[in-house]
Amino acid sequence: MSANPIVIVGAGLAGLACARTLYENNIDFLLIEGANDVGGRIQTDIVNGFQLDRGFQVLQTAYPEAQRVLDYPTLKLHSFAPGAWIRTSGKFVKMADPWRRPTEALSTLFNGVGRFRDRLKLAKLRHHVTHSSVQSLWNETDSTTHDYLRHSVGLSDDMIERFFRPWFSGVFFEKDLVTSSRFFRFVFRMFAMGDAAVPEKGMGAIPKQLAEGLPSECIMLSSRVRSVEEGIRLATGERINARAIVLAVEGPEAARLTRGLVTQPISRSTTCYYFAASLPPFHEPLLVLNGEKKGPINNLAVISNVAPSYAPSGQSLISASIIGAYADADTSVDEEMRRQLRDWYGSEVDRWELLRRYDIAHALPAQPAHFRDGGAVESRISSGLYHCGDYCETTSIHGALLSGRKTAESLISNLKVGNC
Repeated sequence: MSANPIVIVGAGLAGLACARTLYENNIDFLLIEGANDVGGRIQTDIVNGFQLDRGFQVLQTAYPEAQRVLDYPTLKLHSFAPGAWIRTSGKFVKMADPWRRPTEALSTLFNGVGRFRDRLKLAKLRHHVTHSSVQSLWNETDSTTHDYLRHSVGLSDDMIERFFRPWFSGVFFEKDLVTSSRFFRFVFRMFAMGDAAVPEKGMGAIPKQLAEGLPSECIMLSSRVRSVEEGIRLATGERINARAIVLAVEGPEAARLTRGLVTQPISRSTTCYYFAASLPPFHEPLLVLNGEKKGPINNLAVISNVAPSYAPSGQSLISASIIGAYADADTSVDEEMRRQLRDWYGSEVDRWELLRRYDIAHALPAQPAHFRDGGAVESRISSGLYHCGDYCETTSIHGALLSGRKTAESLISNLKVGNC
């Protein structure tokens, strides 16, 4: 490594993708990370033999950039079944994907959620997103996801409220479905064309795989950056010279380091509980959605039903997710969540052991309707200073990986003409 490398601040997916692209083009870099491991918001903790992802997360296998850079066979992906259990009117009904689970099409048709014409509208929507290019979907008129589903797609309020709202609230981390319909169409296409999956060793295996292809001497962990003015200044006071700097940190941190040159995005928050249980409340690898609009839980999953490696033998790992973060709240949220679980699954819930609760204040950057009307975010902030991250593209694994690569390519192009 040269004495004046490209310095990338942040070893999340965007930073790793940027570093990977520079390395493939034989450009010296130094990747600096404040935490003691790579991954950013995608980490997996081991607690009592259980694998706990930091917040409920999945990989959409149809993500184009993930397909390009990740080795899926090595990750040993385990997929959720296409569909969900919906809690509604005091019971659970199954909503299966009739295109991939045709044997369950009839039962799904008469499960009481939505109307018959909603199924026809869904078929039309699915055909549209799967037979259109990603770019053409992004070029369509934007609105909120709710308005798009109600007025453009023509779905009934019942179908939206009991199925789409809890489903995509868990994707967007916001309950009102004000997220861009352009982004919704992209995500719906990913669901339709691929699987929602987790690696055998947890979601943290994804950034670890990316880092394994990089020289270890080019990654500096446990090194928080204090400022990026006139080079890199670490919290310890150490100064590092840089040929150019790439900020691959979360949006709020990028805003801090640039003193507002990067606009701080609105944060979407979530709270995730993990429980250990001797018996699972159900056995299918399905997501559970709260279609009743009461109680704090938005979605639930028995992760060990999907990937048994997430739990020790004979045990089950259950995750329950809430929209919003409650780190500063009293215990009433925990108690209300327990009451809701007990209502769903009975007194057996009292035997579930709480392993850990994750309060994630910045789980995703908000991307409301019209967030891309002004065009793509420029990777170059100023001379010698660049940024990348999911807030620059889309709030997804795909967006983070794509942003990192595109920023590296822009930097490489500028280096060739001596104008980085």
